[in-house]
Amino acid sequence: KALRVLVVEDDVLIGMLFADSLAAMGYDVCAIEATEADAVAAAARCNPDLMVVDARLRDGSGVAAVQEILRTGWIPHVFVSGETSRIRALLPGAIIVEKPVRDRYLNRAIQRALEASTSS
Repeated sequence: KALRVLVVEDDVLIGMLFADSLAAMGYDVCAIEATEADAVAAAARCNPDLMVVDARLRDGSGVAAVQEILRTGWIPHVFVSGETSRIRALLPGAIIVEKPVRDRYLNRAIQRALEASTSS
């Protein structure tokens, strides 16, 4: 059974590209959300197995959305951002892929996130 993935990205085209890439990797994208509030609501609604999250959103923060979502339980996640040092300062152990994202780097980061969640 394919893992359900929540994509949080405020650029519609990039969100669609992530969804296409994830589908090609064998994942089931359960939602693409553009705001912090919508991401939190979608996580409660679709119960994802994994999240791919843009750290900076026009309306809210991807980092804050993940922190809120994780209050209800652990979900493996990967941040995508052009500002990796800012995320590392906030969350030293975060798995981050730098934009622009290449599929092979995204796939590696996802595997690291999934392996980290099964080993903890």
